[in-house]
Amino acid sequence: MDRIDHLGIFVRIADCGSFTQAAEQLNLPRATLSVALQQLETRLGARLLHRTTRRVSLTQDGQALLERARTLIADMAELERQFRPSAGSLSGRLRVDLPSRIARRLVAPALPAFLAEHPALQLDLGSSDRTIDLVQEGVDCALRVGTLAPSSLVARPLGQLALINCASPDYLARHGTPAQPQDLDHHWAVDYVPPASNRPAPWEWLAQGKTSTRTVPCRVSANNAETYIACALAGLGLIQIPAYDVAHLIADGRLVAVMPDAQPAPMPVHLVYPHRRHLSRRLQTFVHWMEALLHPHLLSPM
Repeated sequence: MDRIDHLGIFVRIADCGSFTQAAEQLNLPRATLSVALQQLETRLGARLLHRTTRRVSLTQDGQALLERARTLIADMAELERQFRPSAGSLSGRLRVDLPSRIARRLVAPALPAFLAEHPALQLDLGSSDRTIDLVQEGVDCALRVGTLAPSSLVARPLGQLALINCASPDYLARHGTPAQPQDLDHHWAVDYVPPASNRPAPWEWLAQGKTSTRTVPCRVSANNAETYIACALAGLGLIQIPAYDVAHLIADGRLVAVMPDAQPAPMPVHLVYPHRRHLSRRLQTFVHWMEALLHPHLLSPM
């Protein structure tokens, strides 16, 4: 291994906070990482990490080196790219995390064409509907829907997902069609409980630029989008859902959109990735492909 390799191992261990996780992500024996770090510390004459049986953490010298190391690694990668043919095929592994419904309904059907164009690319597609730690889990980028929590991640805004209110024809035949939010007191809703929360999302609508909420009677809740939609199809109540997600169900009459003048505020959509001065060419290509793929389903960014 050369010095850049040693710096790369140091950065990965620091990001993961664990030799074991770093070794798994780099597909190298843990002993190889230990030797590389020892050689780097010997060369620099400084201890870079505090090691315990459970976790590692940066020393003061390690903290001083970390950002310089990231810059050196990125600069070397950029230098190497300058001397490669720009039309050369993409190769390597790309780890991506997506919301499950977007992965299933939009991304998976389009992947054959993308991979046919880049046959040497390997794609690990995660879709757990939980907010993952990209650095800890070695994920290159993730698609996030909704307001982003503060973080050190780079966020690339793609647009907004429009949301609608809908229910099954059977439900509306039994309970009537609500015309305005005040009518919801006499209706049932299917509550959606986000995976990262124990509280159901409130029933919301946008009026004169402000979001209003209302408590709607509920008999069943779901923490999964598939189940949430299935409950609406079964006639269990009204739901609020991204329009793209049920467009086919509305088109064939299995769901009916209601209260078009009292819809929720659209949800922002971002691609997020760890901070790097230079993105790998395969990640840049995937990001641009995702932007084009999602564009027909998104409103413009605010």
